[in-house]
Amino acid sequence: MPHFILDCSEDILDQLSQESIIDQIHQVAHASGLFDEQDIKVRVNPYRIYLVGGGKAPFIHVFSHIMQGRSTEQKAALSQSIVRTLMSMFPEVPNIAMNVSEFEKATYVNRKML
Repeated sequence: MPHFILDCSEDILDQLSQESIIDQIHQVAHASGLFDEQDIKVRVNPYRIYLVGGGKAPFIHVFSHIMQGRSTEQKAALSQSIVRTLMSMFPEVPNIAMNVSEFEKATYVNRKML
């Protein structure tokens, strides 16, 4: 935890490799100071079939899932940093967004906790 899942149109990967995208998101997440580096997980899901506004336009959306406890300001700054980074990497992509969802501490369990 945290998880950063980047959904994107498949054509995005014609511009940069998944590895370079993952590396940049990882770096920005770590630079935020909100997470231990070894806990950050990043994945890319490219889509060949999709609609954006009723048509086919390149898109990137990052779904972030983090443990509860950060302020609204911290979460907003994280989203802004990642979206800015993606905008600089993909200046021609008109649809770039991110949202942050929180895990509830009381209900989260991983292998190490059992």
